[in-house]
Order: sequence, then structure tokens, then C-alpha cells
Amino acid sequence: MAEADMSGAPARLRIWDLPTRLFHWTLVPLLGLAWWTAEERMLDWHRLAGYSIFTLLLFRLIWGVAGSSTARFSHFVGGPVTLFRYVRGHMFNRGAAPAPGHNPVGGWSVLAMIALLATQVGLGFFSVDIDGMESGPFAYLVDFDTGRVAAEWHAFVFNIILTLTALHVVAILFYLIHRRDNLIGPMISGSRRWTGEQPVLRFAPAWMALVIFLLVAGGTWLLIAQFGRA
Repeated sequence: MAEADMSGAPARLRIWDLPTRLFHWTLVPLLGLAWWTAEERMLDWHRLAGYSIFTLLLFRLIWGVAGSSTARFSHFVGGPVTLFRYVRGHMFNRGAAPAPGHNPVGGWSVLAMIALLATQVGLGFFSVDIDGMESGPFAYLVDFDTGRVAAEWHAFVFNIILTLTALHVVAILFYLIHRRDNLIGPMISGSRRWTGEQPVLRFAPAWMALVIFLLVAGGTWLLIAQFGRA
């Protein structure tokens, strides 16, 4: 640990790297685009939004292992005991120190969202619409009835995603109002005010994130182009 200021005055602590913030803020409009294009039956664009979300998820999974400290799953995902202790002793305590990154509740919500989005995209890959005219890129690998079941679950899982998103917003408001802890600002700027000793955080180079993203994007394109059928 390194002290931020010997006087104890607040200092700026860098928390989030640029790749993690770009993932977060790119995912939000892509989800909106996926919903709107589905509602408007703009299915070419809907598939493109799905491919983009799939690419982001693959990148985030890799970045969660090889990226900066606060982006790594090992940094913010604890077991049930850690989660229980946080909820009981810290979550409702206004005087509790903030977490340098995701807290245990936020960490599990991140995993839940990634799992739901991966399920949603996977179901979309095999979905077939009711008249069989539009389908996911890998729907040809399953029969019509299976494709219809995938489409129904595709719609159902999206409603769960909306529910989790609403809970996420409620949690942000709870921390802002009850804890006086602004979680949005650091996700925009990458840093926050910090009093006392600063945790030692490692930040991976941005070029590594770019290389990973380009490889993942290229792999997604090859997968769809070589084995998918629109």
C-alpha cells in the first residue's frame, strides 16, 4: 500500500482503465440498438448488433484474466462468505471505505450480466422466426422446432437482462443517495477521490487491449463468414 497524502487529504486514485470503460459504455447503446432493431424487424442490423455484443463479451472475458487489476475477475469476485460479510458489514454502512473497483455485490452482478448476455447471444445464433424467413447464422444446424424454442428463450432472457439492468440502476442510486458514493463518475473519468492509503493497482497497456480486441473481432468475423448463414 502507498499513502496518497501524508496529511490525509483526498487525492485522485486511478481505478478503471480505458478498455474497461469503453466496454461498459459501448455495451449500453448496443443493447439499445439490439432491442430497437428487433422491434422494428430490422434483422440485418439486429444480427450485426448481436455480433458486436458477442465480440465485446469475448474481449471482456479475456480482459478479465489478462487485463488491469480492477478489470480482473480475481480482483472482484469473491465467494459466498465474502459476499455475505460485505452485505452485512459494509453495504449499508455509510462510513465504510469504498471498494477500489467493483465491490463483492457488483462483482457478482457483472458475472451475472456477462452470463446472461452470452446466453442471449448464443440463443440468437440458433433462433428462427415464426415463418422461418429470418434466422440466426447457425440456425441451419438445428431443426425448425429447436430454432423456435431458441427464439422464445432469446426473448425471455432479454427480459431478465432488462430486470438486471433496472436493479443495476437502483444499486447506483442507492450508493449515490445512501452512501454518498458516485459510481458513475469514475466509470467515465477512470479515477475517483480517495482518502488515506491507496491500493496498489496494476494497469495493463492499452496496446494490449487493442491487439486482443482486433484478434477477437477478426475471429468473430471469420466464424460468421465461414460457418454462419444469414
